[in-house]
Amino acid sequence: MCLALPEIEYFDCELPSVRRRLADPELFLRDLAGHRVVLDEIHCLPDPSELLKIAADHFPHTRVLATGSSTLGASSRFGDTLTGRKENLWLTPMMSADVTAFGGTLEQRLHRGGLPPFFVAAESIERDYQEWLDAYWARDIQELFRLEKRHTFQKFLELLLVQSGGMYEATRFARECEASRPTMNNYLAVLEATHVVHLLRPFSSRRAAEIVAAPKVYGFDTGFVCMWRGWRTLRPEDHGALWEHYVLNELHARLQNREIRYWRDKQGHEVDFVIERRGAPPLAIECKWRYRDDSFSGLEAFARHYPAALLLVVAADAEGVRTIRCGPGVARLLSLEDLLAFLIRENAPVAAAK
Repeated sequence: MCLALPEIEYFDCELPSVRRRLADPELFLRDLAGHRVVLDEIHCLPDPSELLKIAADHFPHTRVLATGSSTLGASSRFGDTLTGRKENLWLTPMMSADVTAFGGTLEQRLHRGGLPPFFVAAESIERDYQEWLDAYWARDIQELFRLEKRHTFQKFLELLLVQSGGMYEATRFARECEASRPTMNNYLAVLEATHVVHLLRPFSSRRAAEIVAAPKVYGFDTGFVCMWRGWRTLRPEDHGALWEHYVLNELHARLQNREIRYWRDKQGHEVDFVIERRGAPPLAIECKWRYRDDSFSGLEAFARHYPAALLLVVAADAEGVRTIRCGPGVARLLSLEDLLAFLIRENAPVAAAK
């Protein structure tokens, strides 16, 4: 992707020769003043934030694109947050525009996942997915976190993938992995920091009837979820869960925000996603693979708690936007593209968790 950009000076920081040249950031940037510079795999540098800070403060006409592992933000090497000096872009697995560009289908994206090598492969091979996880352990986990007990960590991750989209209960995972609750919670924090799982924390105004603590955990990619669930082919009943994962990926990619929540009350009513907006009612989003005049008990219950909320149903077979009945009230039925266009148009800012 970087090499496809026009008029760039490209440097791969994995190469020792490049790292030697970058050892003196000032001289390096002086030679490239006013250029468009790509620093690929910048996490390989001993102090990447130093170079970027010098570039921002002393070479403002030099444009720098720095790519790095998703672990970069968790790395102790990145000592300066560069507040006000950078813009972050989170590259998620493939979005709908990518699927179209590859000439693929939604069914293919749900089953194979959104990592391009797996998406375009002739067939899904378990060994390839396992090799990716092995590299993740060696490259990201060991280099940054120095975790022990690889078997326990991998079993925990596999259980999360199998149960992706479900509630996280540390005690149950600790029992199945034969480890302590603090160990499970530590592993979960590592997986979240490296974007391999996503935690959705509950939306709540701390009403007695609401779930306020237990998060839901989603695997980062539908291909890994399918592989560890043993779904060699997709049955009709599998699409609903994968569609929910895919909608979450699109929300992350297009909004560039991880602060998406879910809602559940103690009677078991649930809403897939909730986006809280400053100075405006929350958005409650329910995902449906196929719309068939369904009842939406979760949205209805949410509306009883939050009467001003905007209720949205995003369905894979929806065309355009229309109003549907939702208990005594109404909701909007819309396609994923219409949902994203609405959210971007609204520029729905996410407030701090309540």
